[in-house]
Amino acid sequence: MFSAKLKKIFATMLVFASAFTANNFIIISPAKADFRICNDTKSLVGAALGYKEGEKWLSEGWFQIPAETCSSLVEGDLNSRFYYVYAEDADKGGQWRGDVFLCTNEREFKIEGVIDCFKRGHIKTGFFEIDTSNRANWMVRLTEETQNQSQTQPQQ
Repeated sequence: MFSAKLKKIFATMLVFASAFTANNFIIISPAKADFRICNDTKSLVGAALGYKEGEKWLSEGWFQIPAETCSSLVEGDLNSRFYYVYAEDADKGGQWRGDVFLCTNEREFKIEGVIDCFKRGHIKTGFFEIDTSNRANWMVRLTEETQNQSQTQPQQ
């Protein structure tokens, strides 16, 4: 039976050996776990994300996602089962929204709490819920077809 140290050395050698193919260097990286939003529209999209961290609610934004690209809003393994998304089409003015209300702001923000958004100088905004089923990573696609509809079951 191989020791843990020998296994690690052998795995490292395999990575280096497979990284050189026909004089081309190939960058090899481990699979990335994260929460991604893919903007499948032709417009810039601004997105906000809500989640629970321990016992406190947090909402943060604005994440700018250029047309026809994907962006990681949470990098690394996901720590929550449920995430909440609100997004706006910066060019055409459409929205992806839902019926879970969290606080947002007009400028970049990270807000703790979901109560009394207006009293605290924020905007009360409807987010749609995403149940990740405790997976380590998740991807949501925003399309023009789902724009201006209340989202209940976003695409994986």
